[in-house]
Amino acid sequence: MRRFFALLVVALLACGRAQAQQDPCAVAGANNDFLGIQTIHLWPSDAPEAKGKACEDTPTLTIFEPAHGQGNGSAVVILPGGAYLRLAANHEGRQVADWFTARGFRAFVLSYRLSSHGYILPVPLLDARRAVQTVRARAQDYQIDPNRIVILGFSAGGHLAALAGTQFVAGNPDADDPIERVSSRPDYMVLVYPWIGAISSDTSHLSYCKLFNLMDRCEALRVAYSPDLFVSKDTPPTFWYHTFNDKTVPVEQGLRFYEALVKAGVPSEAHIFPNGPHGVGLGKVDPVLGQWPNLLENWLRAQGLMAAEKPPAKP
Repeated sequence: MRRFFALLVVALLACGRAQAQQDPCAVAGANNDFLGIQTIHLWPSDAPEAKGKACEDTPTLTIFEPAHGQGNGSAVVILPGGAYLRLAANHEGRQVADWFTARGFRAFVLSYRLSSHGYILPVPLLDARRAVQTVRARAQDYQIDPNRIVILGFSAGGHLAALAGTQFVAGNPDADDPIERVSSRPDYMVLVYPWIGAISSDTSHLSYCKLFNLMDRCEALRVAYSPDLFVSKDTPPTFWYHTFNDKTVPVEQGLRFYEALVKAGVPSEAHIFPNGPHGVGLGKVDPVLGQWPNLLENWLRAQGLMAAEKPPAKP
């Protein structure tokens, strides 16, 4: 079993090297406006609990605009996967942002701080919450409805998105920072082969505790950061997609979360494909798995997120 786990990690890392961005975060202020792309820092100065000022210490949002005049007033915050080791920011970030902007969304790809750089949970969760708050607080600037914010996560990003959707914070109306005055609760949640059971001492499958040498703290981390333990009636409506024979993240992990949604009365939609590996992104290379984005589009339309609405007017 140990040999299997070692081979699994090696394969995951190899895939990550092929798909991940070379730098752990984008550079804020890059002159990409002509492409409809902009990158901003989540905090104007050092992020909370930052260990330094390097790129890996600086969470960012990269913003992708829909075609001029084609915006529908909805937004999506995208959290790429990568086992908290790195970010699969192309096939689980940029490609996904392009898919959404083609459908009228304004898309935001989050470069959150990674546990491989010493940022153990809850630090990545601080970044995810701040990302949603930033989008909501600046809704007028981004020409989106502050009540039409989707959070979407792949694999580890799915674990983080599920945490953001179940452990959100209310805004503090007395905060000096206007971003902190609004809620971090996403309005909708999309989980793509999410690593729901990341925090586990069971090393027969991929384990956050094993990867980052946290076995002595694993139970405390599991109780604090297992999304299925925090589902409530206030959890956002959810779309979940997985494959039955995922060898990296067992489908049972997502089923636990879906069962919790059902018990809490949260309107949710689930799709389990019988075959397919972990980490396929939009599934373009597979004629069967490549259909899941169509199912997502139908769900988004059913939520009223595809219909164009006049965004809030700027003061």
